[in-house]
Parts: sequence; C-alpha cells; structure tokens
Amino acid sequence: MPSTWTEDDYAWKTQLNARHVGSPVVAGNQVFLLDTATDPADKSMKLDLVSIDVSTGEVLWRRSHPFEERHRHSRNTAASSTPVVHEGHVYFAYGDAKHAELLAYDMKGEPVWSRDLGPWSGVHGFGASPVVIDSKLLLFNDQQSKSLEAWQTPGKSSMLAFDPKTGETIWETPVTSTRPSYGVPTTDGKQLICASTGDGVFGLDPENGKMLWSIKVFNKRCCSSPLVVGDLAIGTCGSGGGGNYLSAVRIPKNASDQPTEAFRITTAAPYVPTPAVKDNLMFLISDNGIATCIDWQNDGKKVWSKRLGGNFGASPIIIGNQLLAISLDGTAHVIPASDSPSGAKSFDLGGPVGATPAFTDGRLFLRINDELCCLKTQ
Repeated sequence: MPSTWTEDDYAWKTQLNARHVGSPVVAGNQVFLLDTATDPADKSMKLDLVSIDVSTGEVLWRRSHPFEERHRHSRNTAASSTPVVHEGHVYFAYGDAKHAELLAYDMKGEPVWSRDLGPWSGVHGFGASPVVIDSKLLLFNDQQSKSLEAWQTPGKSSMLAFDPKTGETIWETPVTSTRPSYGVPTTDGKQLICASTGDGVFGLDPENGKMLWSIKVFNKRCCSSPLVVGDLAIGTCGSGGGGNYLSAVRIPKNASDQPTEAFRITTAAPYVPTPAVKDNLMFLISDNGIATCIDWQNDGKKVWSKRLGGNFGASPIIIGNQLLAISLDGTAHVIPASDSPSGAKSFDLGGPVGATPAFTDGRLFLRINDELCCLKTQ
C-alpha cells in the first residue's frame, strides 16, 4: 500500500446516492454494499443492495426495499450494516421503524429468500451485520430493553443461526437484553465468541447455540466486534461520554474451566472502532483520535501511542506491514504496523469516511462521502 495517494490515483470512482457507514465487501468480480434511494413517485426512502464491477466501477444492479425511517444516532445511517457473501449468495440485514429483515440474493441480483425478524428496538438505530461461520448464517439480533425513550418498547435479544440456502432457522439462543451491541461474532475454531453489554464476553456452541460460558466484564455499550488472539477473546465497551475500556478474556479450554479476565486497557481504548492485530501487536484507535500499540502476549503492555487527532468510527485495517486508519473527516493515517510509529503519514481523502474500507487482490475500496473509490495498490 502506498504511504500517500491523491484523487488522481484512483482506478475508478462510483457515485452513490448518499453517505453511509456500511462497508463494502468483495467477491469475485463484484463489490457489494448498501445504499439508499428516494422513490421519485412518492418520495419514500428505499434501502438498496448494490452490485458494482470490481474492474470498472460500473453499477451492475441495484435492488430496492421499502424503508420506514426511524430514530438513530447522528453518526448512524440507514445503510449501516455490511453484507456477507457465501457460496454464490449475498446476504444482508436492515432494521427500520417497522421491523428487522434478513435477505438473500444470488450474484445476479435475483432474490433467493427473506426473513422478517419482527420489531427491532434500539435508540441508536440498527447496525447488525450477518456473518457465515461453520456454514451457518449468523445474526446477532441484540436489542434495547433498558433506559428506554417514551416512544420505545423493550426488545428481546437473541443470537440467530440460519441455513444459508433456505433461510430456515437452525437455532436461536436468547441472550440478556440491555443496550444493543453492534459487533459481529467470531470463532476460535471450536466455538462462537461474542460480546455484549448484557452477557459480557461469551462462547456459544456453533452446532446448537448453547451458551458454554460467559463473563460479565462490560458496564457500557459494545459497538466493536470481538477478536480472538491466541487463547484470548478481546472486546471493548464505551459511550459517547467516555469511560471506554478493552477487556481481554482467557477462553476456557475445558467445560470445567471458568473464563477469567487476563487484562484490561482503560487508557485511550476504542468504543466504536475494532482493534487490528499483527503478530503479537494489537493496534487500538480510540474514538477521539489516539493510536495505541499494545503487546497482547505481554498482558497488554503499551508499546507506543500517538495522537492522530480527529474522531474515528471506521475500524483500522492492516495491509502488508502498514496500518490504515481513517477519521470521520476523511483524514487517512498510514502507520507502520510495527513496534514504532516512526514514518507515519497523514493526508486528506477529500470527504468524510464512516465505513471501514475493504482490501483484496491489490485493490483498496474506500467509501468516501457519497462515492465508492477503488485504489490499485499494485
């Protein structure tokens, strides 16, 4: 990845209808993302699944769905979740004032199935993204049940597993409802690793959804996704008012073992951005613009920290030996993914960025303001 670039370096830029925080995903010769549109007839909002050609930026197809506007956080957007692709199908979820829905399309834009998941409650708005693990399509349907506004009704939270081919429910595991969590579950190879305010960090059996263990380590909302590094599960919590922290939980090896908190990071910890990992180093980008490198193999010992400035929502990603972190105002920071930030570069991308970029096969896909931009890095 180059340490800097300009607008002239993009292979192509594709105009979208609006700025959103949902990320692009790439499969084969297609980029998929969510966008919105306004129906010219009645001015109603539509939520669109969009397919774009990887090589040219041409919009291949766009599929619209009715969207009834709802209250959400000022940094959230209607198209805030990220699709996932598996075995020739693309899946995505959204939640409006009426309900939450999970849908499947084939790569040509033909509908395969859809599931109405019922009403969804959360004052900050929807933002859950599906993921495929062990050939199951998972969606963390975490909802709000506490600190409700007058117009809200309490929601019921669960982890859901679907058959990707048919959309049929394989299992559903109720979890503790407090405030919605927006992270995507991951796996340590044997169990699902999840994070939420209500249950803390917890493990589920991927075959039947049984909760294997949990440790309630969070007192605030979880927005980032959990990570697995070695035998540790990493999660963060926080709020717009501060008090953010990272918790590293040692995953139980046996059914008789109990989870324990290995270490906790309370200084410059992220709330929304998910950390990135390279070897023994973990890179944290706090929401208020402080980059920190810790050694996760050494009880989270700080290796270095660097003030970047600005505010962040997108998660950092690692490309080769470099860390890319982009602030909400569109300032890109390219930092060595090493034990020293020496040589870091910062430059303006020309528009706001709330979506985490995607990288594959020498191409970097950036959602900048209301455009999708493709940068060839090879």
